[in-house]
Formats: sequence, structure tokens, C-alpha cells
Amino acid sequence: MTAIATTTAFSHATVESFLESRHEPDWMLDQRRAAWRMFSELDWPDRRGEEWSRTDIRLFKLDKYSWPPAVSDDLRTPPAVLQQGVHLAGSSAALDSRPVASHLDPRWAQQGVLFGSLDQLLAEHGERLRPFLQRRIVNPYHDKFAALHAACWSGGHVLYVPRGVVIELPLHVFSAMTDGGLDFGRTLVVLEDGAEATVLAETASWSATAGGLHCGATEILMGCGANLRFVNLQDWGQGVWHFAQQRALVGRDATLQWTIAALGSRLSKVNQHVSLVGEGASCQVNGVLFTEGKQQLTYHTLQHHEARHCQSDFLYKAALQDRSRTVWRGMIKVDPGAQKTDGYQRNDNLLLSEHARADSIPGLEIEADDVRCTHGSTSGKVDEELIFYAMCRGFTRREAVRIIVSGFFQQIFDRITIESVRDALGQAIAARVREYH
Repeated sequence: MTAIATTTAFSHATVESFLESRHEPDWMLDQRRAAWRMFSELDWPDRRGEEWSRTDIRLFKLDKYSWPPAVSDDLRTPPAVLQQGVHLAGSSAALDSRPVASHLDPRWAQQGVLFGSLDQLLAEHGERLRPFLQRRIVNPYHDKFAALHAACWSGGHVLYVPRGVVIELPLHVFSAMTDGGLDFGRTLVVLEDGAEATVLAETASWSATAGGLHCGATEILMGCGANLRFVNLQDWGQGVWHFAQQRALVGRDATLQWTIAALGSRLSKVNQHVSLVGEGASCQVNGVLFTEGKQQLTYHTLQHHEARHCQSDFLYKAALQDRSRTVWRGMIKVDPGAQKTDGYQRNDNLLLSEHARADSIPGLEIEADDVRCTHGSTSGKVDEELIFYAMCRGFTRREAVRIIVSGFFQQIFDRITIESVRDALGQAIAARVREYH
């Protein structure tokens, strides 16, 4: 078992005090208490199992962080990248796991859309949200981190779009953290039959070197014929421990495009699970990982085909500098009844240093006999001839490497329909590129 000290801040007494301050429905408090009991019983993940064998958390100490988070009079948040130059239908922000502000254009509120702080809307519309929260889209007992989040989440965001409502403008959700702070945010997105929305979700610290702990969850539920574009930028400070469970349930003939850009954190361990639960459902998942220093980003993806005639396309690309490391483990799982499945996954890695390391582990688990499932993986260094070619045309070596890195990610950028978001992600990555030697 990994040697992590038992915390005094996260104790039965402090958690009970936190729950008493929440003013939540009894059914939610029951969920939280059950999760806390599970957290208390579970061991910390160790490296003997396959899931954590390449992720070392021995230096993580939960007792470094106080709970509940301290209340601050300063509710400013860092500048948000994804909302710049975008006309929004609404925005919601949290700081250190506490709601800061939220806004929704009255046009959409009049059509029954709920959007903003999950803490607030649970209090105001608990019965409306109850079926989705009780469904437990993310398994709260997956591991000790998942149970901790399920017991202590706060500062979350929610979007509920009623049947047939189409929100033409994007919505922005933002979770920020101070140096050494905590974020236990939970994001819930529910689109009923025929609904459509675009969500820009962003996390950030006040400085590039800031520390802290994020233990979060993202839950997506899509009804028949729904259409969701979900963009997530993770840009925590490089001292942040980042643990997250992310899961989407995609209904009949619904379409999900999910784009993830991960640039920050000291160590990330993210499980991303998409379940195609309705016939004709489809999903496209795009991952952009950029690492530097001694960062490690670990992403485990699962595209689970539970119904017939479904299509999934997962593409993850990673560029690595210095002594950083990425781990991607992908699985296509096809249930016995999921005939006519079309599943694809690919992971490409660009090594910008002799000391960087990329682990790529694709996998297939197929129990149906009429399917098309394929996977691929590549890893390679920057071609010196390409650098030389660009430098001969007046670019510096660093500029040449930036161009090559930008071209490497272009396939994913081309899939993002919002031009300002494409530009923001490209600029954020380019600013981090150093010379390749």
C-alpha cells in the first residue's frame, strides 16, 4: 500500500461539520456520508495494480491541505483563456471550491435552462436535478480519490437543457485555485432529447508554479438526438496534484464531441469514460497533452460500446519536453449485443527531449462478432531536417520547433469549431515550447 499519512483535516468531525453547513436535501447528504464511509475503508492506490502501475503518488500527502477551504474576502479569479473573444450565453466561476459568480442570458432561462453554481441550483432545484445526481454517472467508489470527491465536492457547475432547446452560444465554466488551495469541483451537464449546447470548461491557478489539490468529477448525460460540444482546458499550476473521474452517457442518435487540452499540474491521473448507451450514438474525443519540467500526465480512456450501430473516434496527441512523462492507456470495449460497432483510437507522441518518456497502451475488448475496431500508436522525435528547412527560411530554432509542434496538433485544432478557442489553445502551447536539442 502506498504510504500516505492519514489526515487530521479530513476527519469524520470536519466532514460532518462541512455537511451541516451545506443545507442540502437529505438524499444528497446520504450519498455524501456513504461515500465518506467508503473513503475511510478504502486503501490508497498502489503500483501493484495495472491502473496505477505507471503513476507514482508516494510524494502526495493529503494532510498538507486543510478542509474545508478557508473563506477569503478576495474572490478574484485568474484571467480565463477560453472565453476571450467569445460571445457567451452564460458563465459560471468558482474559486478554491467555492462559488464566485454565475450568469445566464434570460433568453435561455425563459426556456427552462438551468446553468450556474451546482451548490446554489441544488438548493433551488433539488428535485429537478435529483434523478441525474442519484444516477451516479461517475462511480463514487471507483477508488479512494473518487470516494473523497463524492463526499466533499463543492464549488461545482451544472448545465441542464430541456428537451428540444438549442443554445446557439457557448457557455463558460471556470474553476480557479489559489496557491496551495483545494478544488473539489463537480461539473454536471444534462441534455435532454434533441437538446444542443457548447460548453467551454476551464481550470487555472494564479501562477504557473502554484501548488494545490484538485479532486474532481465531470458527468455528462445526453438524451436521444442530443448534440454536445465540450471543450476542457486544464491549466493548473505545475505544483498541483490533479485527480479526476470523467464520464459521459450518450443516448440514441446523440453526438458528443469532447476536446481535452492538458497543460498544467505536477501530476495528473484522469479516467475518461464514454459509454454509448443508445443505438446510433457517436462520439469524437480529442486530447492535446503538452508537458514540461518533471510533469506527468496520465490519461486512461474507455470507449464503451453498449448498443448497436454506434461509432467512436478517440485521438490523443502529446508533445513532451525536458524530463516530463505521459501515460495514455486506451480501451475499446464492445458488449455482446453491440453489433455494427465502429470504434477507433489513436495516440501520437512527439518527443522534444532525449529525456522525455511517453507510454502508450492501446487495447481492445470485443465480445461482438460484427464490428470494426482498430487502434494505433506512434512515438518519435522532431525531425532535424524539418528544423533545418525552417531555419534556412529565416526562422530561429525555437520558432522552427514551434511550427513543427503546431503542425503536430493541427489535426485536433481543425476539429474545434470555435476559431477563438483554436487560437487560444495554439497560443498557450506555443508559449511553452523551448528549443529542441
